Amino acid sequence: MRDLLRGGADGRETAERLRAAGRELRLSRTAPGVRPTGAGARDRALAQAGYATRRFLDLLAVLAPLLRPPADLPSATLLRGLATACADEAAALRGSRPAPGFQRIEEMIERYAAARGVPPDLRGDPHPLLRRQSTLLAAAVSAVTVSAAVALTDGRRRPTTALPVEQFWYAGASTPRLWWVRIADHLTPRSVVFQNAVRTASGLALARLVAGSLDLSHGFWVLLLGMLTLGRTTAGATWSAVRSATAGTLVGSLAAGVLLVSAGDATEVYAALLVPMMLVAFSAGPVGGPAWGQGLFTLVVSTAFAQIAPVTWQLAEARIVDVLTGSVIGLVCGVLAWPAGARGEMRRGAAALLRATAPLIRVTVERAATGRSAPTARADTAAALRRALLDWRIAHAAYAQLRTEPPPRRPVDTGPDWLAALNFGSRVLTGTSWLPWSEGSAWPPDAKSWAREATEEVVSATLRAAAFPADGVTVRPPPLPPGILTRLPAPSVSHLVDVEVWLHALASDLAAAVGPGGTVEGRLW
Repeated sequence: MRDLLRGGADGRETAERLRAAGRELRLSRTAPGVRPTGAGARDRALAQAGYATRRFLDLLAVLAPLLRPPADLPSATLLRGLATACADEAAALRGSRPAPGFQRIEEMIERYAAARGVPPDLRGDPHPLLRRQSTLLAAAVSAVTVSAAVALTDGRRRPTTALPVEQFWYAGASTPRLWWVRIADHLTPRSVVFQNAVRTASGLALARLVAGSLDLSHGFWVLLLGMLTLGRTTAGATWSAVRSATAGTLVGSLAAGVLLVSAGDATEVYAALLVPMMLVAFSAGPVGGPAWGQGLFTLVVSTAFAQIAPVTWQLAEARIVDVLTGSVIGLVCGVLAWPAGARGEMRRGAAALLRATAPLIRVTVERAATGRSAPTARADTAAALRRALLDWRIAHAAYAQLRTEPPPRRPVDTGPDWLAALNFGSRVLTGTSWLPWSEGSAWPPDAKSWAREATEEVVSATLRAAAFPADGVTVRPPPLPPGILTRLPAPSVSHLVDVEVWLHALASDLAAAVGPGGTVEGRLW
């Protein structure tokens, strides 16, 4: 932000730093134990703040090369205000001060929207200036979302009545209500959470049935290994866990057999070894993986049982049988029940999200062109918004699980960019609220005609992208009609360019989401 305000730094280097900072917010760059994936309001707010911050940084990266020489006075004023707000939000997340709330940024946006407009001298082309202002305005709207989300991370219910209810629907809900929404959202076979629950329950029931029917000694080991393997959400990860656990158990059983034969009935030896073995097993086992964990755990249980009753090396043999039985059960369930893990559902979820948001693009632009306010309160769009929000949450759950699974064998820079697909959905849902700012004058026929043509191009590209074609998606938004900006009143001019910038941003998200081969012809910048 400081580089943008000075306007003297290399805009391309600043843009790359901003994009790099946004990439650091990916779930894959966050430790699994601190990822905001819970059902409570705080985790939902942190996740929403992360997505909005990425959009904010990406939009600032677009602006960075364009703000030299220094920006016009309204833009410079808004940039300074956003820089101060960013510093305050960062301090709030660190816990050094209370969250300031979103109202201050909203007031800055209102002043900016009133002050911006076409230059007094229309002999030049006002389009570049208006595009920069619209992009900055979109970035400021993302900053409002960040500020409101950060204010909700402290666990207190903050008023968000000035913001669309669809955006912060969880703000006033109780924790039991949020958990019920999480459960209800995933009561569908297309949910990876539902699939994991069914696979785990079926596998453990089968393990219990087999252990009881065969009267296996220490049958709880069957359930333990079943749980270990069922916790893997792909067939490949399950097979890897089975191999590691079996190899570790064989080595551990061999070491346990040697110990039991050597020490015999000397319980003092087992008592002296138990605590050190437990310390090593429970500290090194989770770090070393299934092989180390199962091998060391075999030694621990053998040493513990040897103090309770006389045992022989056959205890290690029973351990091997139980481990192999549990591993086979887990492997069978992993192969038969949703073996692809989150990858298949990520594709389906992203496709459903794209199809659900496509109609909202058309409705949003139509209402902007006719001079009417945001469509969030209309009955004919409420159902579409709810459907899109549900699809977004299911796709986000699939993405959260995908980040916990082993990466594919092919290079990570090929194939769809799922985060870009989620960002596309977020941008559409946010645009339905902020793009039609207020009641205003309708656009003239040629502006409406351009808006419909550009919208249909983006909507059709969205529906094509839902199939994730291997050769990507090409989006061709038409340029504005020549001279149209000089024939419109000032408020409509800015509003028209807002729509243009939004549609081009959606087109860029689509091209990135589908993967290599996707292009946007007729880019703004």
